[in-house]
Amino acid sequence: MVDSQIVLTGQTIAYSSYAVVIILLMGWFGYHLVRPGKSSKVSHAFFYTFVGFLVVLGVSLHIVTYNTIPWASMDMNRDDIKPDKVFNITVEDHQFILPSEKLIINVGEKALFDVSSLDLTYGFGLFRTDNSMLFQMQVVPGHRNDILWQFDKPGVYSIRSTEYSGPKGAQMILKDVVEVTIP
Repeated sequence: MVDSQIVLTGQTIAYSSYAVVIILLMGWFGYHLVRPGKSSKVSHAFFYTFVGFLVVLGVSLHIVTYNTIPWASMDMNRDDIKPDKVFNITVEDHQFILPSEKLIINVGEKALFDVSSLDLTYGFGLFRTDNSMLFQMQVVPGHRNDILWQFDKPGVYSIRSTEYSGPKGAQMILKDVVEVTIP
């Protein structure tokens, strides 16, 4: 599975480039509408060609980046995938209750984080040591809240709540409780 940081960087470059192209084309188009000394009339064919180009460019960008989302293929085939490890986690009164002190996962294993809230809506996020987020999900009481993830490299991760659940929610951090190791 591709690391989410690589995906974020790639999509930032792609979508920023797309936005810059649109802004430049709109500026060029607007300039030709109002430039002095020339007729400001723009032909319908030119206008619709311009709009068509933007649509083709936008759709192409979405098609190219569709499969870069690391968890997409796993989610599409979720019923056919058996996780290697399942971690049942409960959240109540602004505390994560883990099945063990450390959650140990081997590189290459698929881990299912099944998180249940007994009182409020919380978030469940796994964060790298540099505080960047690997993944997150919302945890709603009375609903199925789980995420399947395959870890491709070793690392140590912290669990944090990523949803506002009152002032105590900011303290919902369990440092270095998920360890991904080489078998």
